[in-house]
Amino acid sequence: MTITEMLSRERVNGFLRADGRRIVNGAGEPILLAGWGLGNWLLCEGYMWRAGRRADRPRRIEAVVRELAGSDYAASFWPRFRKNYIRREDILRMAELGYNSVRVPMNWRVFMADEPGITFLEDGFRLIDDLLDWCEEAKIYAFLDLHGAPGGQTGSNIDDCIDDFPRLFTDADSYEKCIALWGELARRYADRWIVGGYDLLNEPIRPDGHNGSTHPTGHLLPKLRQFYRDAIAEVRKYDKRHMFSIEGHHWATNPAVFCEDYDDNMVIHFHRYAVMPDMDAYREWLELSERWNKPLWLGETGENTPEWFAALYPLAFRLGIGVNVWPWKKMQTDNSPYSVKMPRGWQKFTDYANGGERPSYEEAQAMFDKYLENMLLENCEENPRVAASVFRRPGCSLRAVDFDEDSAEGRCCEDALCGYRRGSRVKIVEPEKWPERRFGFDCSWDALRLFLEAGQGVEYTFYGAREGTTLTLEMSDGSAGMISLTQDGAPLALTREGNTVRTSLHAASETTVHVFCTAGSVTLERLIYR
Repeated sequence: MTITEMLSRERVNGFLRADGRRIVNGAGEPILLAGWGLGNWLLCEGYMWRAGRRADRPRRIEAVVRELAGSDYAASFWPRFRKNYIRREDILRMAELGYNSVRVPMNWRVFMADEPGITFLEDGFRLIDDLLDWCEEAKIYAFLDLHGAPGGQTGSNIDDCIDDFPRLFTDADSYEKCIALWGELARRYADRWIVGGYDLLNEPIRPDGHNGSTHPTGHLLPKLRQFYRDAIAEVRKYDKRHMFSIEGHHWATNPAVFCEDYDDNMVIHFHRYAVMPDMDAYREWLELSERWNKPLWLGETGENTPEWFAALYPLAFRLGIGVNVWPWKKMQTDNSPYSVKMPRGWQKFTDYANGGERPSYEEAQAMFDKYLENMLLENCEENPRVAASVFRRPGCSLRAVDFDEDSAEGRCCEDALCGYRRGSRVKIVEPEKWPERRFGFDCSWDALRLFLEAGQGVEYTFYGAREGTTLTLEMSDGSAGMISLTQDGAPLALTREGNTVRTSLHAASETTVHVFCTAGSVTLERLIYR
């Protein structure tokens, strides 16, 4: 069974369930999840607005919008925002790009009144109802993700908490509301098979000292375990079929919470940002999956370069791990599938959120109206390289050091950088001077190069090749050696011009290209797949 088959939307069929270390559909067929998170729709994040710290989370963004545009405008703005940011067109476009799943981050205040007692808000559930209808039409599984729980489960801006402490685990009212919310979601959606599963808490319990906090959180881990038990018990009163997604603490990177089997039908959910994109990103989680006989889901990742995507995500698929990238769209970006154009004069909003001068009510309202218009999918700028990179399809490029695991041949090499591609039988070359880090989630692995001597070779797997698709190898200066290329064992004709080698590929849904140094030596930098 091929990776392409397991990624197909034809596998979107019936309730998902865990079957040992695999996720299978209603027909018992293995499926690999591939999709995007709908960040900023039901839980806004300030960086997606290009805002300052005073507008870093939903309740603060709401306050700034109200201050700048007035209460009446703010009251009408948010329903329009929810209606425009994610629409049927977004979900259908995901399907066209080949994705089979979507993760839906939710803020509890969209579904419940922030008041004494339990009061559900029908307008919030109608948003989910509509989304699920679109997902059924598009054949895309939707994972309901409680990104912002009552009181906050993380203790950071991403959960919309009040004071950067995860009060879900210390406030009885918040805990009661959260359990009730999951019960209500289960009651409403128990029969909707298009719901892929319930992601009970996003990134619970931040690390101690995050952003200079002196309020420790490590002692809350037993309460997180108890929450999972209680929430699962509440859901199972109404829903016996849906799969649970369980995340560890410290940004879903610490597996300590997985010391018990919470449910027969669950996936181990972890996140990966700012890591070297090789096997070490997955090794710990693969061992955990084997120990508990549970499937894995890389449920949130991204915010890096497309070449990093092309290295890390196809490797996950080859390891049987589904991937959900973050986020589908945000303002002025080149590493999400769609970029929302920044409205004219938007810097005044940013400046005000950073303590600067206040624009007039009229200016603010005009900016926000333009934002509502710009966020419509047809008005966004598409970044086709992003989707191509996630699936390693034509339109992407790949660092030469990101060859297939265990494909290197030749003598054993001990001088690879810090163990990157550790155990490799080829040499990884470090730069003379490391570049400065860029965006905070970035890493400098893309400065590495691959050195091949005569008799050494590596393989790269690509997807979606069309007849005549080109593959170009870029080499460093001084690479005077000779190389040969084969596609699935068949020799390829090469054209060499200076430090580039180009060839055309045959059509194949999955194909492996073998690069072999036949004489001298070469230093490879990247492969461009067009």
